[in-house]
Amino acid sequence: MKRYKVGIIGYGWVATAHIQAINATSNAQVTAIYSSRSLDDAEESKRWKTPIKTYTDLNAMLSDKDLDIVSICSYPYQHKDHSIAAAAAGKHLIIEKPLALSKKDCEDIKAAVEKANVKTCFCFECRYSSQFLATKALVDEGLLGELHYGEIDYYHGIGPWYSPYRWNIRKDAGGSSLLTAGCHAMDALLLLMGTDVTEVTSYQAKSKSRVFEPYEYATTSVTILKFASGRVGKCASIIDCLQPYYFHTHLCGSEGSLLDNRFHSMKLQTNRNAWSTLATKMLDSGDVSDHPYQRQFQTFFDSMEKDVQMPLTSLSDALITHKIIFAADASAHSGKPVQL
Repeated sequence: MKRYKVGIIGYGWVATAHIQAINATSNAQVTAIYSSRSLDDAEESKRWKTPIKTYTDLNAMLSDKDLDIVSICSYPYQHKDHSIAAAAAGKHLIIEKPLALSKKDCEDIKAAVEKANVKTCFCFECRYSSQFLATKALVDEGLLGELHYGEIDYYHGIGPWYSPYRWNIRKDAGGSSLLTAGCHAMDALLLLMGTDVTEVTSYQAKSKSRVFEPYEYATTSVTILKFASGRVGKCASIIDCLQPYYFHTHLCGSEGSLLDNRFHSMKLQTNRNAWSTLATKMLDSGDVSDHPYQRQFQTFFDSMEKDVQMPLTSLSDALITHKIIFAADASAHSGKPVQL
């Protein structure tokens, strides 16, 4: 079995979660870190208990022929340039969300990946959480019947107590409520309801709290999706709430319903007057160290070994979700539905 060598681009909060998860897999190891800050090789090697070479010159790191994969953990507005440079150097890519802050930048990344013929893993890692693996299995087995309505909402107050706050408040860095955080909820909704979206209508608002006043964009977003199948969906992204983290999930189908980790199924003849419970770990934290990166990255490295496309979170999966997010933000800006 090949052991993949991985380089990290951008050495912030999310990068530490990536490094820990990558090193915990059976067939990959972080061996290089690029940062705009000067780092000490010995200190980083001691911290991660493995030899690390640090760089302040990105081209120097990308020229290392022993490096197989690069994980893009830089600021969102840098994802395009860093992804294109890494792909051109022949490195396979792990890209942190969002893919980019505009549709054109996303398309440029796609073109670079296709030209270089490199493999990709996009960090919609919530698809690999115990909660959504169990929920998708329930849906795929038909235990809820044919879904006709679904709502998945992201509640996470991203205030000054949260490390990315300092840059996330900027329009040119955070982008929008959906792009910076609610994209996980939108992606989960599409995972469960399908991607045949024909119309998007979105509305935005912003908290009057002084805590969220520095934000340069609307921090609450509510989007209604119309599907070609006749289904209807709703996704809310509330990053200006003052409450515990909550990833709300509610699905309604012809044979039952699911509410977070509780469900009722006519097919299983469960008690209609009381919820049955899925014994699964819920998404209950915005801390990246709690995210299911290890399971996702292990799947990516195993897929590379088999020379097959990454399941669930390939670049093509990410592009579909981003297309709908950009449509939602356009609808909120214009005040009109957007046809897809």
